[in-house]
Amino acid sequence: MRQVERYVLVELLRVFGGLITISTLLLVFVGVFGEARKFDLGIWQVLQIMPYVIPSLMPYTIPATLLLSVCVVYGRMAGDNEIIAVRAAGIHVMHLMWPSFFLAGILSVLALFLTDQIIPWSFGNIERIVALAIEDIIFDKLRTENQINDKDHGITINVTGVKGRTLIHPTIKYTPRGGQSVIMQASEAQIEFDVKNQTFYLSLWGMQGNFAGKNSTFYLEHDRIPQHLPRHGESAGNRVLRTQDLMREMELMKQRQVDIRRKQAVEASFALARGDFDGMLSDSFRGHQGGIEAATNSIHGLRTEYYNRFAMSVSCFFFVLLGSPFAILMAKKQFLTCFLFCFLPILTVYYPIAMMTQNMAKSGQIDPIWSAWLANLALLIAGGYYIHRVLKN
Repeated sequence: MRQVERYVLVELLRVFGGLITISTLLLVFVGVFGEARKFDLGIWQVLQIMPYVIPSLMPYTIPATLLLSVCVVYGRMAGDNEIIAVRAAGIHVMHLMWPSFFLAGILSVLALFLTDQIIPWSFGNIERIVALAIEDIIFDKLRTENQINDKDHGITINVTGVKGRTLIHPTIKYTPRGGQSVIMQASEAQIEFDVKNQTFYLSLWGMQGNFAGKNSTFYLEHDRIPQHLPRHGESAGNRVLRTQDLMREMELMKQRQVDIRRKQAVEASFALARGDFDGMLSDSFRGHQGGIEAATNSIHGLRTEYYNRFAMSVSCFFFVLLGSPFAILMAKKQFLTCFLFCFLPILTVYYPIAMMTQNMAKSGQIDPIWSAWLANLALLIAGGYYIHRVLKN
């Protein structure tokens, strides 16, 4: 490696290290604040979650930060006429740009590793911390406010007091989605948490209840109501699955499709043999078709995540492929101006293409094997054009 190449690589590492630290810390505080507000976490839980939030944000901060780094380094070098001096010394301009491509390749592999292995691990640890914190949060709220309202699960609990882990004279209102409200009163109740299975159980003794708007009343000596704890990974979908888990889920869904089709074929054969044509329009027969469609949609989502994971990880390389020659051509020390001119097309072209193809692949309209790379292809064409201009000039 020549001295000028080492100089460029060191400059890129120095600028990238400072920028990635600042941007990650800013986003970490935003992410942690969102989790703390969502689950009413305390300061201790926030500090516990913080190390796990960082890896989940890195795949998003690395490409933009690396693009800003190359704009800073190459823009300054071109603005100070260092590029002209190097070319006058007989060094080809590609020798100046390849350190950025080399660094982008390494960071692409790192982003893929973070997405595939570290992020699922981080989500699992965050769920564990949140589940442990919710137990204390629930009892603290009941002690101080004598009530708690969980809108996501449709449960409202009012108590006259809390003694240890026992609720005194609780009144529970349960409203399932699309169902009727049930109001229950008990002499006492206990809440048991199963962190491993992400479930809590509400045990009631001496319970009397009725359905809202009806006069029907029921009595139970003891009842145990299970409920799922809020899961941090629900909104992330397939992101919390490793590559091997994605492949396993796809195989399970394909096998489920085969099993449902076999059942549907057997029912259709019996209905035709009996001459029961109305049976082929029954809810049971239609339910099989619904199960096949659900499995198909799941397979589309899993395949899209699988191929999109690789395409998004290597976006670092394509960002730099565009940013390095563009910054040299701009030749401006004002790196923010160069960055904005370069990032604006990425923001208005790259990300819309990526989102559009991802949504179309999830719905089965296009194949993610090639559609996941269309956004990167657009950057490759633009980067090739600017590299050609740099070499020509």
